Amino acid sequence: MIHRHHLLSVPAALLALCLAACSSPSAGAGAGASPATAAQGVGAAATSTVAVAERGTPLTLAGHGLDGRPLSLAAYRGRVVVLNFWGSWCEPCRAEAGGLEQVFRADRADGVQFLGVDTRDLDPAPARAFARTAGLTYPNLYDPDGSLVLSLPPGTVNPQTIPSTLILDRRGRVAVRALQPLTAAQLTSLLGPVLREAA
Repeated sequence: MIHRHHLLSVPAALLALCLAACSSPSAGAGAGASPATAAQGVGAAATSTVAVAERGTPLTLAGHGLDGRPLSLAAYRGRVVVLNFWGSWCEPCRAEAGGLEQVFRADRADGVQFLGVDTRDLDPAPARAFARTAGLTYPNLYDPDGSLVLSLPPGTVNPQTIPSTLILDRRGRVAVRALQPLTAAQLTSLLGPVLREAA
C-alpha cells in the first residue's frame, strides 16, 4: 500500500531535481571535452578552454528568434560569438542576464556577437518578458522543446545544465565552455584570449 505522504514527496523531489539542474553543473558536464581542455573557475568541470589545435568543427544552429524571424549562427561567422543557453523559469539565468548584456554592449564594437538560446519555455510570452525585463538587445533563438540544444554534438553542453555559455572562435568552433552562471567580469576574462587570437 502506497502512503499519501510518499506520493506528495515525488513532485517535490522532481522540482528539486529541476532546480538543481538549472543552477549547477552535473558531474558529467565535461563529457566530450578534449584532453587539451584546461579547467578554470568554479568547479573542475564548470569552465574549460579548448586549445586552438584541439577545437572541433564549427557549430551549426538555426531556427527562429523570439520575434519569429529566421535566425542562424552561420550569419555571425568571422566574429567571436557568445552563445548563452537560458530559460525564463531559471533563476540563475535571470541573475546573470544583466551581466551578459553589459559585456555585449562593451565588446560588440570589437567584433563580439551574442546569441541567446531560450530553451524549454513552451510559451514564448514568458521568454519575451524575460528578455524585455533584462534589457537584452542581442538576438535569441526560441527552442521550446530543447531540440536545438540536443542537435549540438554530444558533450558540447549538458542539456540539463543551464545557464550554460559557449564562446565560439571566429571560425565557429567552441573555444570556451562554461556550465555555470557567469558574472560580467568572468565572461570578460574568458573572452579576452579568444578575441586576441588571429582572425
